[in-house]
Amino acid sequence: MIPIPFDYETLRLIWWALLGVLLIGIAVMDGFDMGVAFLNPILGRTDSERRVIINTVGPVWEGNQVWLITGGGAIFAAWPAVYAASFSGFYLAMFLVLVSLILRPVSFEYRNKYIGKKRAAWDYTLFMSGLVPPLVFGVAFGNLFLGVPFTLDAFQMPHYADSLIMGFLHLLKPFALLTGLTSVVMLASHGAVYLAAKSDGTVQRRAVTAARIGWLVWLVLFIAGGFWVSQLDGYTITSAMDMNGISNPRTKTVIVEHGIWLRNYHAYPILYMVPLLAILSSFATAFLLRAKRFATAFIPSGLSVACTIATAGIALFPFLMTSSLEPSHSLTVWDASSSRLTLWLMTIAATIFVPIVLIYSSWAFHILRGALSEELVRTNDKHLY
Repeated sequence: MIPIPFDYETLRLIWWALLGVLLIGIAVMDGFDMGVAFLNPILGRTDSERRVIINTVGPVWEGNQVWLITGGGAIFAAWPAVYAASFSGFYLAMFLVLVSLILRPVSFEYRNKYIGKKRAAWDYTLFMSGLVPPLVFGVAFGNLFLGVPFTLDAFQMPHYADSLIMGFLHLLKPFALLTGLTSVVMLASHGAVYLAAKSDGTVQRRAVTAARIGWLVWLVLFIAGGFWVSQLDGYTITSAMDMNGISNPRTKTVIVEHGIWLRNYHAYPILYMVPLLAILSSFATAFLLRAKRFATAFIPSGLSVACTIATAGIALFPFLMTSSLEPSHSLTVWDASSSRLTLWLMTIAATIFVPIVLIYSSWAFHILRGALSEELVRTNDKHLY
């Protein structure tokens, strides 16, 4: 058998970083078409304008969803304890996300088969498909800071204190709602930048306005969220951790401590460059939009999205999922992973297939470059949504 060149600790760190990359890929790639779907009935005042908006993402949304599928698969394979605990606790929320994702292709396919109010109804189901996933994912992220009400039994199986409905309502705390709203605004703004690059005329002007206002609102929410996090009770590991040991979240000791979530930033001040880069990228996006460099503006827009997620991930490290009922049962990078061999085999697979996905995505966007107009949509009426 070929020896594994990395120790267990290194592989766990690699897959923590790869999990972050996949989450960022979901937000940057699948996030902009969710943002466009959300903006469709807001920016599109006529049917032809809405068709322009829909067709900007029509050829690419399925490819972008590969990131979502890959992210879910990676969590299942690399962090099975996190997968089990999160899907159990967020079951109803995940069900809403699934329904909204199903509504997206259905809305694309069916809206043109109807006219009048029925067509408008499909526009609003598309709107919901762009609202629900960012909101739910943002609320879930917020609850990682607050703690989720679960415990682990002797077999490391998660058990929740609340019923299905009460468990869902338990997630809707003020801070979590703030992070959910931040997520919605961020992806809507990112989608507006993409729409500005892929459309012209009236739709483009409205998209530029929406993007500039959206990133300003995001900035306020991002700073407010950062201040709020600094005032929250956080989680700290007080016992020794064997970073190369077997995964067993029940063997450590964790305490709740006020204002501890920024400890990684205080320990390594250079990490403050990550949230700072998120803010600077939002300003760069606004500047490029003003200069009418719409395609170029998509780059700093995506960078703002990436740095927003990285900011939260750095603050949480090494925690992956925190327990409000039994803090010592919280799941961390060091005790919630798959085996060393599994992580190594997944690393090989990721090294092969992630570049393929990136190359294919780049090729697809290159082929589909250029803006859509109302005239082009009317001319190709039978071939477009």
